[in-house]
Amino acid sequence: MMPERTLNNPYRLCIAPMMDYTDRHARYLLRLLTQHTRLYTEMITATAILRGDRDYLLEFHPTEHPVALQLGGNDPQILAEAAQIGEAYGYDEINLNIGCPSDRVQAARFGACLMAEPQLIAACVATIRRRVSIPVTIKTRLGIDDQDSYEFLKRFILPVHDAGCDIFILHARKAWLMGLSPKENREIPPLDYARAYRLKQEFPHLTIVVNGGITTLDQTDAHLARCDGVMIGRAAFDNPYLLASVDQRIFNDRKAIATRVDIVNGFIPYIEAQIATGVPLARLTRHMLGLFHNVKGGRIWRRVLSEQAHRPRANVEVIRTALDKVAATI
Repeated sequence: MMPERTLNNPYRLCIAPMMDYTDRHARYLLRLLTQHTRLYTEMITATAILRGDRDYLLEFHPTEHPVALQLGGNDPQILAEAAQIGEAYGYDEINLNIGCPSDRVQAARFGACLMAEPQLIAACVATIRRRVSIPVTIKTRLGIDDQDSYEFLKRFILPVHDAGCDIFILHARKAWLMGLSPKENREIPPLDYARAYRLKQEFPHLTIVVNGGITTLDQTDAHLARCDGVMIGRAAFDNPYLLASVDQRIFNDRKAIATRVDIVNGFIPYIEAQIATGVPLARLTRHMLGLFHNVKGGRIWRRVLSEQAHRPRANVEVIRTALDKVAATI
């Protein structure tokens, strides 16, 4: 059974939560490229929200909607309290990270290792659901270590679904918890999209979003014929302009496609406002480095931003200089 290709499905295209990438500055830039794609925060531990600077961790620009808060943790009550705080800040979804394989995350007993404890995750979901009214979703892997059969995946998914989660984002690889770095875990375990498709076919009432190794919109179209949504990861930062046409192509929005220069000019007022609060220019421009990916002038663009944005008192004139140099090469 193929999923209904409804344009009202808010999960048709998502940008993956990525540490050191999907901060609020990146999400603002991404929203200039696409109005409909669902955005995710970096993973934030539930304890950090309870004990840390909540405004620093959770504040976001209103234009970022729809935007989801990804939480890490394993204590149902702590996660539920953090989720309730996230809802109060205005997030549209609470997503639990059950996919990160890093040693640090494993040491804290959350992330991918929790695939081995479906009843605990079910308890987390049920407790969060009692505290918030927004969707509670799971981002996970196909399996861990030698526990990577389809039956293992089902034994994880079904009790979590029974607890109140019906939206699952599947990174279509298993995770090796020992011996591979997070980067290697994104590349070495083989992709198995068919397992995600099989889950959707067997449980059509679930929303299944596939993630992992997706770098083109042609690939996105192919996956959308078999599941409900697609989540793109690092391709959105290596080549952010990839997203400029997704509103038209994926969501049937008839507005004109913005040019790269339009995107840059749209980002400049935000950058100026952030610099005025003390945010260094380089922290903002690093998200723009791939904007001219694989087009003439792209290397010059990256070089100017990389060499000049980190300098003391650097401001938006660095960006305007980079734009002028790109224009001169075209």
